Amino acid sequence: MNIIFFASHFTIQKIVSNLSIQLSKVRNRHWFICDIIIFTITPLLALFLRLDGNLNLQEYISQLGIATILFLVIKLIVLSCGKFYRRYWRYASIEEVIYIVTLMMGIIVIQTTLFNILYKTFNFPLDKLPQSLPILEGLLSCIFVIVLRFSFRVVERLNHRQEIVQNKERVLIIGAGNAGVSLVEDMQRNPQFGVYPVGFIDDDIKKKQIHLRGIPVLGDRYQISEIIKKLKIQKVIIAMPTASGKVIREIVDICQTNGVQPSTLPGVYEILNGRIKLDSVRDIKIEDLLRREPIQIERERVSKFLKNKTVLITGSGGSIGSELCRQIFRCHPAKIILIGHGENSVFNIQQELEQLIQTLKNNGKSAINIPQIYTFIADIRVQSRLEHAFERFKPDVIFHAAAHKHVPLMELNPAEAITNNVIGTRNLLQVALQYDVEHFVMISTDKAVNPTNVMGASKRVAEMLVLQAARESGKSYVAVRFGNVLGSRGSVVPTFQKQILAGGPITVTHPDICRYFMTIPEAVQLVLQASVLGRSGEVLMLNMGEPVKIVDLAKELIHLSGYEVNKDIDIVFTGLRPGEKLFEELFIEGEEYEKTEHEKLLVVKNASQIIPSYLDITVERLLGVAAKNDTHSIIFLLSQLVAGYKPKFPEESSALESAKYANHGSNIQVNVLTNIEKKSA
Repeated sequence: MNIIFFASHFTIQKIVSNLSIQLSKVRNRHWFICDIIIFTITPLLALFLRLDGNLNLQEYISQLGIATILFLVIKLIVLSCGKFYRRYWRYASIEEVIYIVTLMMGIIVIQTTLFNILYKTFNFPLDKLPQSLPILEGLLSCIFVIVLRFSFRVVERLNHRQEIVQNKERVLIIGAGNAGVSLVEDMQRNPQFGVYPVGFIDDDIKKKQIHLRGIPVLGDRYQISEIIKKLKIQKVIIAMPTASGKVIREIVDICQTNGVQPSTLPGVYEILNGRIKLDSVRDIKIEDLLRREPIQIERERVSKFLKNKTVLITGSGGSIGSELCRQIFRCHPAKIILIGHGENSVFNIQQELEQLIQTLKNNGKSAINIPQIYTFIADIRVQSRLEHAFERFKPDVIFHAAAHKHVPLMELNPAEAITNNVIGTRNLLQVALQYDVEHFVMISTDKAVNPTNVMGASKRVAEMLVLQAARESGKSYVAVRFGNVLGSRGSVVPTFQKQILAGGPITVTHPDICRYFMTIPEAVQLVLQASVLGRSGEVLMLNMGEPVKIVDLAKELIHLSGYEVNKDIDIVFTGLRPGEKLFEELFIEGEEYEKTEHEKLLVVKNASQIIPSYLDITVERLLGVAAKNDTHSIIFLLSQLVAGYKPKFPEESSALESAKYANHGSNIQVNVLTNIEKKSA
């Protein structure tokens, strides 16, 4: 019996495979011949059905022949005019079904009308034929044409299923929503990818045991382990772009426990305006494990604010700057001006946007709604170069993302921090006011709050310059503070990944050090929201969620890479670096914080009122000492200008002082948040 079964199975597989090969060679001329045969037979079949099989062929043969020729001519004329024979039917989908039905409904109307006119007006010999014949014949023709055209898909699906038994990778899809279904659809459409969707996992009880595109929903995420073993799953794909990092982490742990390395679709920010396909699937990143609930921003309001404006972005080649370019592009500004000092990074984002423009044009998008992209290589420390850019482009909105951000490097090179972060910002503000720019958004950092390093202090001075310009001009100039950005250049994640690739160890400065983290798209979305919520002379602060311990981040990365902590990869503590805090703070004593219309944004309402009167004089002095590379004078002037600036802790008791400072900072944050809640109530 087994021999007979395998022999028959092999025969069926061979027949299906050969049929699939033969169908792949079919062209529209072959379909045309098939259609003529169908349209010649359907009138006879329709009459047979209409008369319940009581058909005397000799009685109807002459009139049926006239009707057959009439219907055939009508169909061929309508189908030719509808360019029916210029389609490639191998990849036919629901759109083609709608297309066929529409054409056939038109044919039914035409042939029914003409049939009655010829019979009643011109006394054509059609009196023996039922008047419902044109309708019934048209419906049968429609059915046969659809079945014939979709025979491709049926045979290929059968062939695909046969191949699966031998050499396809068995895949479990986590998430039976739109993303998961789109992913399965792409797998079924492209068998050459070598993957077979076995089933879905979804926590929605209503979806259990239902089938989507022929694939069953097998259970919830707590049954993943059982299903992997039972169905011999080889690959797991997480198709939940909006899932939180906590959920992703749970699924990853279950999969890795069962010896399966999961993959994922990008987060909702990464697939914005993009179609979900199998080539979108990638390895799990640390950003996925730290992902929060998707942020809802007022997209229409942001788009309305930026539409048809000329938007200038400094630092456009950087991590934040390039993502600003991508998201602002979707808001349909008239022009986007990319300003940057690093030519390669600016070139990369320019090419990315130009490629997107070409794709939109190829898809028939009107050129009126597509922004024009201009690149301008410039150092913001050279004011004359900025003046040339403003004279040429006359921007309406500025997003200022250019800055030196690396704390230890700026601690070693304080003159660079001053000239770029402080003097560069001052130059940009002066030129913006000179050319009457109404909107200015500066990207700041949580390191500007009670800074212990030159980089943070320089960014705090830059904030003050923005607020002073806003106070004096009345224009909408604001600063936006947020913490570390995952995946940005110079962030800890790429460093850890390189150390893992080298076999370890991973170096962490302190076991208790923590930081606030956001993904790049998430941070930029909130920056754009802040641009429409911020009023003149305000500092807006992004809600960064809960701080993350750096050592936990290192452990997650080791785990994601398939290694075990302190077995395959060690973690070594090296001590706090110059200017480094145990944790970053979000609030400054004396600043008054309020909630905004958006739950993820706070505003410092009195920010422009706590600017020292000697700001301009001190900045001029900073410029002078920076030109001389006088580190001691730079640190002294920053400490005079920036309240709370603590350059370093006493060497003999750095750990103790750090702990005291951390407690002090925590108390400030608790007090501020309590006051905000009281005001809201």
